[in-house]
Amino acid sequence: MSVIFPVIMCGGSGTRLWPASRPSRPKQFIPLAGNRSPFQETVERVADLAGAQGRLIVIGGVAHRQAICEQLKELGRDAVVLLEPQARDSAAAMAAAAIWTKRQDPEAVNLFVASDHHIPDGAAFRDAVCTAGLAASAGRIVTFGVVPSGPSSAYGYIAPRGEGLAEVEAFVEKPDLATSERYIGDGYLWNSGNFIVRADVLKDELRQTTAGLIEAVTDALDSALMDGGALILGRRFGDAPRISIDYAVMEKTRRASVLPVAFDWSDLGAWDAVHRSGEGDVGLHVFEDAENCLVRACDGVLVAAVGVSDLAIVVERDAVLVTDLARSQDVRKVVKRLEGLSPRHLDFPQPQKETLEQGAVRFAAWMRQSALPTWCTLGQNAEGGFEELLTQDGRRLQTSRRAVVQARQLQVYAEAGRLGWSGPWRATISSGLDWTRQRLMKIDGRVRTRLSSAGAPEDETTAVYDQAFLLFALAGVSVAAPTADVEDRVTRLRDSLMASMEADGGVVEVGAHPYQANAHMHLLEAALAWEDAGGDASWTSLADRIVHLARSRFIDTQTGTIREFFSSDWSPAKGSDGSLVEPGHQFEWAWLLARHSKSRDDAEGLRVAWRLFEAGLKGVDPARGVAIDAMDLDGSVRSARARLWPQTEWLKASLILSSMTDDWRRDLCLMQAARAQRALWRYLTPVGLWHDKMLESGDFIDEPAPASSLYHIMAAYSQVRATVGSLRPDLASALALS
Repeated sequence: MSVIFPVIMCGGSGTRLWPASRPSRPKQFIPLAGNRSPFQETVERVADLAGAQGRLIVIGGVAHRQAICEQLKELGRDAVVLLEPQARDSAAAMAAAAIWTKRQDPEAVNLFVASDHHIPDGAAFRDAVCTAGLAASAGRIVTFGVVPSGPSSAYGYIAPRGEGLAEVEAFVEKPDLATSERYIGDGYLWNSGNFIVRADVLKDELRQTTAGLIEAVTDALDSALMDGGALILGRRFGDAPRISIDYAVMEKTRRASVLPVAFDWSDLGAWDAVHRSGEGDVGLHVFEDAENCLVRACDGVLVAAVGVSDLAIVVERDAVLVTDLARSQDVRKVVKRLEGLSPRHLDFPQPQKETLEQGAVRFAAWMRQSALPTWCTLGQNAEGGFEELLTQDGRRLQTSRRAVVQARQLQVYAEAGRLGWSGPWRATISSGLDWTRQRLMKIDGRVRTRLSSAGAPEDETTAVYDQAFLLFALAGVSVAAPTADVEDRVTRLRDSLMASMEADGGVVEVGAHPYQANAHMHLLEAALAWEDAGGDASWTSLADRIVHLARSRFIDTQTGTIREFFSSDWSPAKGSDGSLVEPGHQFEWAWLLARHSKSRDDAEGLRVAWRLFEAGLKGVDPARGVAIDAMDLDGSVRSARARLWPQTEWLKASLILSSMTDDWRRDLCLMQAARAQRALWRYLTPVGLWHDKMLESGDFIDEPAPASSLYHIMAAYSQVRATVGSLRPDLASALALS
């Protein structure tokens, strides 16, 4: 039998299970028959059918990404998650899964199952899959027909042409009760809506029966964007015809077969079905002479029932349903009436999320009124040296002082001056630059790594990383507050670094990782800053050499991901060092390469930037909504901790890429920018300080605020101001620092 790729279909809104099931939390994601949701029960029922060679696939709407990812995580299960940008019914969803599967294994079969069905006997279901899978491998499209336990008008029916695994004679719609009794007498089966079919067969059938569907879905997969462990299908998915698989294929194909199955099965489509499961009661309730009732009460609510029977009583915070169990199908009529009577009760109240524009205005005010004043007063000593740390109550700590922090703070206040901040940025730069020259600069113009808390040299090494930040800072100073000797110093330092470059463009760093991407990234940042400042052609040459090295050596061609560490020939380092992936650096490189490609009209460079952006999105934890610290090249999490700085890089990359496209990706990037900005706000405090490290639990480590983060925050603010300001010119004054 061919390899099985199970596909869980998460569509459907479950309106007959209102008020517990609503669009933002449909029935497949809420516990209905036990402690786990139907979706989770389905995952456990089918996941192991994939074996070592197959993959579990989940397809659902973008709005349910968090529910899907969180519930998979609770089970410790991995899956390929495909997200529909808009619902196009089952045919398009199944096509997406089939096309993805065929690309992995041309002969694989897909087992398509609904996410909201209740099948207590998982072993019997898997046995049926194995039986049907043999026929599917041979080219049949096999559906599972449930032997009816009694007449029902809630299900569609299948007429088989014989006993056992047989061809399908006909599919029939939901009948009335009298007709259903006749169907049962004639050997009809309930249509479970679950299928198993070879991926290539389904693709061919859809191409023949539904014009344009395969082309639209293929384009949507080709332009899909990875986001937080899920693949969001491209905008072309919306061009696929809206049609169910029954109408598109099953009622037309000559390949349809049905396998009768006798295990207990329910689609949990209404409250009477939930009650029959025997596990539907939830919450506190008291019965007095009440019998055969289903009760579901939300937390904090007690339901008491006296002298009643055969009722479903469902209590949510904002709505209560009481219905005769025999009338459960009519709940949909109530939902229909609510569309005109009380639309707000159709869904659960949703918290209002801060928009990108609202967050941008708040960001500007926070920078202007809190962060910049705090760090040029409490964060700078009387001699001009910048503090490394401030406690959360604003106290200075006696620590070593690193050259990189001094350079970063100089750049921050130079940028603040360029952007019109009315605070004392000139004095801050002047005293900070003097302190840096006197304490950190060596005779050759390079800066030593670190001073002791008393101001004595503590580390005399001259790291490329530190020199890159000095060059970057002086680019800002040359624009905001030019001084006579800055360019001469910078030229000598740059030329000495370029002279040390190897033939293939790489510089060798000091320390444990001499061959690394990070030092080059900040040299590129400095080179681009000097280009913007009107520097000479050598800056362009330096930037181009680094970008060439990144594209030819640093970036993994298969995944589009940038690695961190390398061997002496610039091949990936051995062991775990060579597979380390930092989501924040994917975003930061994407931002820099987007800038580089824009200035050179380089379409291929922009494509590389997009791939890096997608690689970074794989490191966004959907549960916490933050970009994490570290992953492996295979996408597994290495460190779920989430520092502040990756959030700023996520924000910057989202914004710059949104300004460089006019297709569907623009809206997606602006959505990502809003998410990243909301993530960043979780770290910032009202007094201009911040928390640096978020644990997997969502709690922050209680520690001082590091000054080094302000450089990242300022760069994010600058990009927010540029992008949002171009989108909303009316917000110019609100986004300003003056």
